[in-house]
Amino acid sequence: MKSFLKNIIMLAIACSLSKQHATAQAPTYSLQQLKEVALKNNHILAVKQWQIAEREAKIKEDETKRYPTATLNGNYQYNFNLANITIPAGSIGILPLSSTTQVPLPNVDKNIEIGNKNLYNIGVTAYQPISQQIKIKTGLEVNRMDVAITEKEKQKIALQISQGVEQLYYGTLIAQKQLEEAQAKLAVAQAKLGDVETAIAAGKTIDVNQAGLMANIADEEQNILKLSIQTQNYKSDLVKLTGIAEEDFNLQELPLVLEDITGIESFKTSVSSNPDIQIASLTKEKADLGIKAAKQSTLPDFGVVTGYAYQSGNPILPSHNPFVGLNLKWNIQDLFSNKHLLQQREAQAKQAEEYILNLQQQVNSDIEKAYRKVNQSKALIAVAQKVLEYRSKELKVQEDKQLAGLNLKTDMLNTKAQVAKANADVYAAQLAYTLAVSELKNLIGQ
Repeated sequence: MKSFLKNIIMLAIACSLSKQHATAQAPTYSLQQLKEVALKNNHILAVKQWQIAEREAKIKEDETKRYPTATLNGNYQYNFNLANITIPAGSIGILPLSSTTQVPLPNVDKNIEIGNKNLYNIGVTAYQPISQQIKIKTGLEVNRMDVAITEKEKQKIALQISQGVEQLYYGTLIAQKQLEEAQAKLAVAQAKLGDVETAIAAGKTIDVNQAGLMANIADEEQNILKLSIQTQNYKSDLVKLTGIAEEDFNLQELPLVLEDITGIESFKTSVSSNPDIQIASLTKEKADLGIKAAKQSTLPDFGVVTGYAYQSGNPILPSHNPFVGLNLKWNIQDLFSNKHLLQQREAQAKQAEEYILNLQQQVNSDIEKAYRKVNQSKALIAVAQKVLEYRSKELKVQEDKQLAGLNLKTDMLNTKAQVAKANADVYAAQLAYTLAVSELKNLIGQ
């Protein structure tokens, strides 16, 4: 059973190592390239961009409400029956032709049809709102505020994506360094087991430590397997986040430049640049505009009406009729309902104010936490570099001893494993510092 389990672990390690060898020919991405690809391929960012386009089109649509509204209408009607006017005989008078002959006017009853069976009517009417101009202007300001809010939401998502890529990128690099450390420890454990087996075969020792050494090998194999799986998971998450086509790829290791950070007060004074606070501030301004619009809704709708009408078939009405006039419409119920609407908008504005205050407290707390993490990571870097310096000196001593034949192979391998661990610790501390700085900058929208 133990042999079977060992074979499985070794097979997994072999697959991992062969996969790492295969990825040597795979494409290599830098952190900046991964960020650019992630921002380009992200669907949520694309949705936000289309939302911006939609809201900008809404602004243009609402801008047309400021100009006259023209209505063209036409009508055709066929009348089967027309109105008749009957003039009775003699109703106009009597025409005396002679003393004996008198002719009534008209001499018989006359029936006259009024109008025409074919009736045409066409006209155009234009209405220019006047009193609603200020309300339309407020509505346009609300629409522009929606565009600004959506743009800030897009910026926030972009920052979150970039930070997510950084975390996965640095996490992968740290896991790879830890994998190198684990492989070095495995080599040490295997060398120690080899020394013991050689000693047993030569009859110089008994089988007392062999099981413990095999357990150490199994532990390191397990650790290698865990780190290999962790690295694969990080890369899989990077593929999902960035949308790159390759499943196997390498990460370009750039020289780490530790950026100096100014005092915490400079970050706290820039808290207004935080995307969440900016979105909340824009929401507050939008709520204020809603209050303004609610007050303007009580105004009557007053405007100018002008147009032209042409008709044919009705002799009573003129054929051509240009006209101009005024229009007034006032919904009295709005005077009462808008009072409650105004209360709702004022409550929304108060909610926005409280939300901004809460966000400011939260962001300030997060800045303090991130700044503390920066200082802690900086201290860890100094300690890790000191350990690495001492381990490197120890390795130089072991190399000199090996040249003189004064130490064992396991001594050298063990020191190399310690140096690998020190390297991994320095690298992890440096990347932790970089991530903490990135988190601190993201909190102020950089």
